[in-house]
Amino acid sequence: MTTLIRRIYHGYRYINEELADPRTQDFFLIGSPWVCLGILGFYLYFVQDLGPSIMARRKPFNLDRVVQAYNAMQIVICTYVFYKALQLAWLGHYSFVCEPVDYSYNPRALEIARVVWMYFMVKLFDLLDTIFFILRKKHNQVSFLHVYHHTGMAFGTWAATKFLAGGHITFLGTVNSFVHIVMYSYYLATSLRLYKPWWKKYVTQLQLTQFCVLLLHFVLLAWTEDCGFPKWTAAVMIPQNVFMIILFGDFYYKAYIRKPKVAQNGVSPEVPNGKLKSQ
Repeated sequence: MTTLIRRIYHGYRYINEELADPRTQDFFLIGSPWVCLGILGFYLYFVQDLGPSIMARRKPFNLDRVVQAYNAMQIVICTYVFYKALQLAWLGHYSFVCEPVDYSYNPRALEIARVVWMYFMVKLFDLLDTIFFILRKKHNQVSFLHVYHHTGMAFGTWAATKFLAGGHITFLGTVNSFVHIVMYSYYLATSLRLYKPWWKKYVTQLQLTQFCVLLLHFVLLAWTEDCGFPKWTAAVMIPQNVFMIILFGDFYYKAYIRKPKVAQNGVSPEVPNGKLKSQ
């Protein structure tokens, strides 16, 4: 037993310290996985148990102004991340087919690492979406897809910051930041009641396009001879994007293609998972 514990300890030290990107070890929440895992554990507990229990005998909170401010902040932060990703990497510096991580302390490489960390922080910020749903008693929005996606993206971006702060995988954050700019602009316009939200369908189409492009991006990585970026990421991201295409495609079919069933009172039931989140 002592030998087993020692091996587990040394294995943890090897992964957490020796395999990690030394440039990001001192970044907030990156040095150890336990804080991030603790945040996600509490998030899941709140969403599945604590939040619904607290709200069971309470009226929904009116968080309109808070949510509007949150949407505006998301637009600003995602715009900044998208701009920096294009400026530093994807407008002429990175290859779409395969791009290794630059682990040097070159100023550009260091700035890319900081942008990757910022994208991780945005994914933690995204968890507030679900908290708002619970506090507003919009439980129909808290779907499996929603919770799975937010949890997976938060831990996945932590791992990217910890081990792969740059290179091929940053295209995901670039595309996703653009999608979030469009998506949160839609949410903000809807909450402000500026006009009738006619373009929800196209937001979902954009989300589906995102997953298709990312699927191609990682298929190319799998097929390319070794370029210095680990191919095991393709083994993770290819099935992940296929899974998301299936889930979002199912939602799109139910919401916009299949004719909704009409209830006995003549009113169409609400489409499940009406507010979907992208990567």
